[in-house]
Amino acid sequence: MTDAKPVAEQPRPQAFKAIGFMIVSFPLRLVQFVLIVTLAAVGVTTVIIWVGIPILLLATQLTRWFGDLERSWVRTALGTPLPPVERAQTEGGWMRRWFGQLTDPTTWRDLGYLMLAFPLGVLEFAIGLVAVILLPIAIWVVPSIGWLHGQLAMSLLGPPKAQRLAAKASRLQASRARGVDAAEAERRRIERDLHDGAQQRLVSVAMSLGRAKAKLDGDPSAVRALIDEAHTDAKLAVSELRDLARGIYPAVLADRGLDAALSAQAAKAPIHVDVEVDVEPRPPAAVETTAYFIVGETLTNIAKHAGATEAGVRVWRTDDTVVVEVTDNGRGGAQMRPGGGLAGLADRAATIDGVISVVSPPGGPTVIRADLPCTW
Repeated sequence: MTDAKPVAEQPRPQAFKAIGFMIVSFPLRLVQFVLIVTLAAVGVTTVIIWVGIPILLLATQLTRWFGDLERSWVRTALGTPLPPVERAQTEGGWMRRWFGQLTDPTTWRDLGYLMLAFPLGVLEFAIGLVAVILLPIAIWVVPSIGWLHGQLAMSLLGPPKAQRLAAKASRLQASRARGVDAAEAERRRIERDLHDGAQQRLVSVAMSLGRAKAKLDGDPSAVRALIDEAHTDAKLAVSELRDLARGIYPAVLADRGLDAALSAQAAKAPIHVDVEVDVEPRPPAAVETTAYFIVGETLTNIAKHAGATEAGVRVWRTDDTVVVEVTDNGRGGAQMRPGGGLAGLADRAATIDGVISVVSPPGGPTVIRADLPCTW
């Protein structure tokens, strides 16, 4: 799988996973709370006779270890997209390293989460047991509690705000650069199509009309043939300009939206394509255009390289994102390589901060998904 996706928003966990999380977490939280509080209390009271220093060092190490354990557990059980944290590293002896750990804000955020997690764990344990018996609690209450717990974990166990903002700025800068490259490539394509197509036709029209003008008085039949030739070239030039304009922003997309535009694309495909579109309210024009070209280029690649007999296009909208998913039953093995077609799709999506993910095991099926934000 190739995934260029940034850290996602906190999803709402499934009921049975949230119930398991609430019940299984209680003994873990109990052990964590008792160990840390006991070691901290004993260490502080005995630090004056030096015995407390190794005890406090152990408490610090356990706090950090438990914090990493909680990140993994919350990520697995609730689906919370918690990225690994970057801890400050201090060189020197063990006392200097311990001081560095104590001054690391991540250590104190781990401690804050662990101290809050125990009383919350008692409440969640009781709710989890009740949810096993009462179906309405399991269906409507437990997922919301799991989501709230995920939000707490994101706030305390996730990267600091400054680090998150720096990562977002770096990602946006990279996506803007890719967007500029994609726009430049599109400009060159339009320039090449104009030069090789419509421009040559119009030059031919001008030459035919010039020759007809020179023979106007002496050879009327030749003039008629030259005018017919110019007329044919003019119609071809108009057709090529219309195709070029359609390639920039198709009229059917502007007039009737994604459903009609993608259905028209599917009708022209050499294989059977099922189309399902539900994007109300209508997304911005930039999102529609990006989705349209992603589907079009993907269907073209499927027809050329996948060896598929059928494909499916699903487009739907969440609150602020349009999701485009194209599947096929071809041979699989598609990868996002630099300079390749899928990389071009990713560059096009990056112009609006969208991301492309590809799942294509050998033998298929292949799933290409684009997440396109509706707000920037």
